[in-house]
Amino acid sequence: MKKIAMIFAGQGSQAVGMGKDFYENSEMARDMFDEAGKRIGVNFKELIFEENEQLGQTAYTQPAILLTQIIAYKMFKEACPDIKAELFLGHSLGEFSALCASGAIDAIDAVELVHRRGQLMQDACSDIEAGMMALVGLDDESVEKVCNDAQSAGKKVWPANYNQDGQLVVAGMKSDLASLEQTFKDAGAKKAILLNMSVASHCELLANAQIPLESLMDSMIEENFEAPIISNVTTKPYSTKSEAVSLLKDQLVKPVKYKQSILEIANDVDMAIEFGNGVTLKGLNRRIAKEMTTLNISDMESLSKVVEEIAN
Repeated sequence: MKKIAMIFAGQGSQAVGMGKDFYENSEMARDMFDEAGKRIGVNFKELIFEENEQLGQTAYTQPAILLTQIIAYKMFKEACPDIKAELFLGHSLGEFSALCASGAIDAIDAVELVHRRGQLMQDACSDIEAGMMALVGLDDESVEKVCNDAQSAGKKVWPANYNQDGQLVVAGMKSDLASLEQTFKDAGAKKAILLNMSVASHCELLANAQIPLESLMDSMIEENFEAPIISNVTTKPYSTKSEAVSLLKDQLVKPVKYKQSILEIANDVDMAIEFGNGVTLKGLNRRIAKEMTTLNISDMESLSKVVEEIAN
């Protein structure tokens, strides 16, 4: 039996029309769209299948991504009921999809949880000019030094996402990030791109969201883990409710160590399967750990290909 990591991307992986193939071919998918919509008062067909501004708003982006990812995972499980995960792993928001896929939270509860999480993140940044900046071509240590020096000078900037070597995202006050663009380039960055975001994820600007998120998680997460989940914060596995609540609370204000997590598990699994729209993590994995095969399931065709490959 192959050892498989089930993995889930985060915010930024969304696209209009994602999950439509599953919706059109699965009663289960249609039922989940309806149940999730009733829970948070959203028409998910309109949100995901039609051009609109809401899909780009954190409070709606997050449940839309999670819903489509969990439907993809459930479609796979229907096709391969005997396949068990060796572990689960998500990037940022994707860790909540991983939690759901593990069985530790009901799918519709998870949709509500990440909807509320998105609202809390938006609220925490509503009165400040928060933002994020993507850096290309700069090593981790150099990024951390610029951030530490800036913090010593009173600026609010932090490393937020360790995606791969030479690709890191920083978060903080938009004006502070903008003021450091040339500093990052002087340190060796090929690009320093201020992203079109009004939320600063995975940094101390979200501290006000931690307690209410902790309370929500405590009421929804259960002691029911099919396999361990790799923490974005520690890169280590966890499989209890108390660990999940504590680590996902910390995840709001701590950087996502995705690159480090993949390096941690690469020798422990035979392959990874990415669920949901696109191939974001597949692309990252190819550059982080070339020896680790990553497949993806985003529609009926890719589902069939993965089922066939696993059977061989």
